[in-house]
Amino acid sequence: MTGQAVPAGVVGDLPDALRTRACELFGVQYPIVQTGMGYVSDAALTTATANAGGLGILSAGLLSYGELVAAIDKIKAGTDKPFGVNIRADQSDVEKRIDLLISAEVKVASFALAPKEKLIAKCKDAGLVVVPSIGARRHAEKVAGWGADAVIVQGGEGGGHTGGVPTSLLLPQVVDAVDIPVIGAGGFFDGRGLVAALAYGAAGIAMGTRFLLTSDSPVADAVKQVYLSKTVNDTVLTVEVDGVPQRVLRAGTVDKLESSSKPGRLIRAARNAVAFHRISDVSWKGMISEGLAMRKNQGLTWSQMVMAANAPMLYRSALLEGRTDVGVMATGQVVGLIDDIPSCAELINRIIAEATAVLGRLTPASGAHH
Repeated sequence: MTGQAVPAGVVGDLPDALRTRACELFGVQYPIVQTGMGYVSDAALTTATANAGGLGILSAGLLSYGELVAAIDKIKAGTDKPFGVNIRADQSDVEKRIDLLISAEVKVASFALAPKEKLIAKCKDAGLVVVPSIGARRHAEKVAGWGADAVIVQGGEGGGHTGGVPTSLLLPQVVDAVDIPVIGAGGFFDGRGLVAALAYGAAGIAMGTRFLLTSDSPVADAVKQVYLSKTVNDTVLTVEVDGVPQRVLRAGTVDKLESSSKPGRLIRAARNAVAFHRISDVSWKGMISEGLAMRKNQGLTWSQMVMAANAPMLYRSALLEGRTDVGVMATGQVVGLIDDIPSCAELINRIIAEATAVLGRLTPASGAHH
C-alpha cells in the first residue's frame, strides 16, 4: 500500500491494496466474485459481472450438459473478459463438463463440493484455475494440498449450504493455514466489507445474495421485493430442504417443512423429484446415480437423499416462477442490510469507490498527523 490517500469515489485510480493476488490469478480488474447460485447465476448475470470488472461464475449444477454448452456460448458472445463455471464434483458427467470448460477456454473452474485430487490435476494440467468453496479450515488445507489455486471460504452467515463458524473467525483461520489466495464469503455487501476482508489477509470477497439482488439477476421482481423486506433475523438455518444445513429466508415453504412430519416431507420430496425430472432433461438414471453419489460423498441418509432430489424444484418455483408461497429462497443474513437493486456495474463501482474511501481514511496522506 502506497500510503497515498485517494479521493472518495475515484474508481479509475485503484489503490494498490485493491490490486490483489486474486485479480492477477483470475485476470480481472477488481477482487470481487459473484458466486455460482442455482437458477440465479445464469449467463446474463455472469456476463454482467465480468463486464463490470469482477469474476462472474455461471452456476452449472442444475444445468444439463446441453444447457451448459448454450450458456457458455452466450457468455462468450457477451464478453471477452474471464469468467468461471461452478461444477458439482459429484455429477456423473463431471469429466465431460471439465473437458467442455477446457475446450471453451473458460478461466475458472469453481466447485461447491471439493473435487478429488485427480480432478484438480486434470483441470490444472489444462490451464484451468481451480477454486473450491469450503466452510472449514481442514477442507481448505486439504484442497490446497491437492493443488487448488485459491479457495472461497464461506462463513456461517452466508446463504445456501453453510457451516456454523462466522466469517470473522473462519477467514483469519484459513488465511493462516494456507498460502493460496483466500476469497471471503458470507456477510459481504459493500466497500467496508471488502477492506475488512483484505485486513484479515483475504485476496477478495465473494457475494451471492448481493448479486441476486441486482437488476441483472434473473430472479422474479416480486421475489426480489420479498428479499428486500427482510431483516437480518428473517433467515433460518435448516436441514429440511435437502438434508444438509442451509440458510434460507424464513418464508413460504420453510415454515411448513420445519413443522411437517417425516412421511409428509418424503411424499412431497418424491413428488417434486418427479416434477424436476419432467422439466429437465436429466434422466432418471442420471438423477439416481447423482443421488447415490451424494449419499456416499456427503453421508446422507436415504430420506435426505430423496429430499436432495426435491431441492431444485423448491428453488425454481420461488426464484424463477415467483411462487414464494411454495418455494425456497436461499439467502445470507446480509439480506437485512440490502435495500436496493443496482446493476452489477453500479454495485461493483460503488463497492470499489467505498473501499477506496475507507482506505484513504485509514491511511491519510503523509504529513497529515492527528
